[in-house]
Amino acid sequence: MAFQSNVINSQPQVTITTTQYSSTTSDWSTGLCDCCDDCGICICGTFVPCILGCQVAQEHGESCCLPCLPGAIVALRTSMRHKYHISGSVCEDWCSMACLPWCGLCQMAREQRMRG
Repeated sequence: MAFQSNVINSQPQVTITTTQYSSTTSDWSTGLCDCCDDCGICICGTFVPCILGCQVAQEHGESCCLPCLPGAIVALRTSMRHKYHISGSVCEDWCSMACLPWCGLCQMAREQRMRG
C-alpha cells in the first residue's frame, strides 16, 4: 500500500490592483472677461444669452430648459468645473454668474469648445 502525501509547499498569491485617480486641478482655459477670444460666442452671449445657455446645457448633457430655472446656471457652472477638474468653489461660481452672467456663460461655452 503506497501512501501519497498532499503537502502544500507555497501559499496562493493574491494580486491586488489599485486604481489611481488624478486629483490634479486646473484653471479655466480662458479668463472670465476674455470674451474676444471667441467672437461668435461673445456675440451670441451678448444678444441671445438664452440660446447660448441652452447650447451649453445641452452639450453638458442637461435639458435645454435648465438655464431658465432660478440658480440652475450656477449649478451648471459648478458641474462643469467638476467635470473638467477646474479649481474653484460654489461661492466663486455664484459670484461669477451673479455679477457677470453673460461673461460667465461665454466662459463656459469657450471651455466646452476647447475641451470638446
